[in-house]
Amino acid sequence: MATLLYNTLPARRSPRAFNTVLNELLREGLQPQDKPTASFVPQADILESEQGFELHLALPGVAKEDVKIDFQEGRLVISGERKAPEATENAPKFRRVETSFGTFSRTFRLPDTVDVTGIDAQLTDGVLRVALPFDSKKVTKHQIEVR
Repeated sequence: MATLLYNTLPARRSPRAFNTVLNELLREGLQPQDKPTASFVPQADILESEQGFELHLALPGVAKEDVKIDFQEGRLVISGERKAPEATENAPKFRRVETSFGTFSRTFRLPDTVDVTGIDAQLTDGVLRVALPFDSKKVTKHQIEVR
């Protein structure tokens, strides 16, 4: 017959989360950097209403002059650059960087029901809002009454 042992003592865990301890260990070995890495992929949300779609792209710290929006062959291409702070001789060194910088490009395939000529874009508070209205002339859903 096998003997089972049970640990009746409460689990002894550090009050700090594992990620916090790991970050502290790794931080001690990190060397300061002159500039952050250059890879930026903005996060996107797509909403749908009766009027059409709305695309929200998170672009914190990006000027509207640095954003380009094109429509070609059924695809909406949003590209641009989030510029890193300039590194000068007396500038502070980056010890920890949790944000991303660099050029970006996101491509979204649009359905045929979107009125391309009515697309509107606004960049406010670090969020690019692109309105993609439905084309009222194109019908994608219609219920037919049986007589």
